[in-house]
Amino acid sequence: MGSNGKHKHENDSGKHGHDGKHFNSAVALKNEAAMTIGKDCDYEKELSRLQVELVKLQEWIKHKGLRVVILFEGRDAAGKGGAIKRITESLNPRVCRVVALGTPTDREKTQWYFQRYVPHLPAAGEMVLFDRSWYNRAGVERVMGFCTEQEYQEFLQSCPEFERMLIRSGIILVKYWFSVSDEEQERRFQDRMNKPTKRWKLSPMDLESRKHWVDYSRAKDEMFAVTDLKQSPWHVVNAEDKKAARLNVIRHLLSLIPYKDLTPEPLKLPPIDKSKYVRPPMQEQNFVPEVYR
Repeated sequence: MGSNGKHKHENDSGKHGHDGKHFNSAVALKNEAAMTIGKDCDYEKELSRLQVELVKLQEWIKHKGLRVVILFEGRDAAGKGGAIKRITESLNPRVCRVVALGTPTDREKTQWYFQRYVPHLPAAGEMVLFDRSWYNRAGVERVMGFCTEQEYQEFLQSCPEFERMLIRSGIILVKYWFSVSDEEQERRFQDRMNKPTKRWKLSPMDLESRKHWVDYSRAKDEMFAVTDLKQSPWHVVNAEDKKAARLNVIRHLLSLIPYKDLTPEPLKLPPIDKSKYVRPPMQEQNFVPEVYR
């Protein structure tokens, strides 16, 4: 990665797909004024446009054999999961996958701390999104006392070198921190408690975190002081407005990895084979009841 925080990769001079043009969002961001959702731009249309560009980025990652790791960290209910969903919903799960590890097992607790994350790192042509990551040690484990002071200090010393190792190996590492106010977090917690379809998102640990708001702020600041590096900087996302945060993250991600449009030419469907074949009676099959028509 260059000193300006942007990854630099080889640019092919040959053309691919239709015209081989770059989506130069870095220029677009520089030239466009801030837009208000609902006034200057339509959220769904802009999201759809950016998701098309994400598909192009996906094809470029496959074509060039890139290995991309994106970390999503931040406050509980800050919108990390929603942003991940909008990034991945139009992508090939064989290329772009999400890793959201649960509580470490007793066996994992005896391993080298980073060990359980390493098997999930990408191979060539893959992009992995970590919904929380090794930074749990500097956040929830630190605040809630799930690690010792020695383990915490060892993490702060080892983490920068671990990330430098990843980058030296050729991995593109992007780190996002979703920032939200305590008032907005409380509103979202209340929303989750009142909606059965969202209640599963709340855990006792989430509720307990409300009592440690200042402790989490202190832990985040201490973590940034050590891990906000030139080679792997933190990118802070203002997540007060979920929709704006999603669009901003996607635009920013697209600006970090130069890519070309490898969209294939439209395919022509072959005719259906209409050779004679007598199929078994349909009544012998078990159909799902058509309650909705």
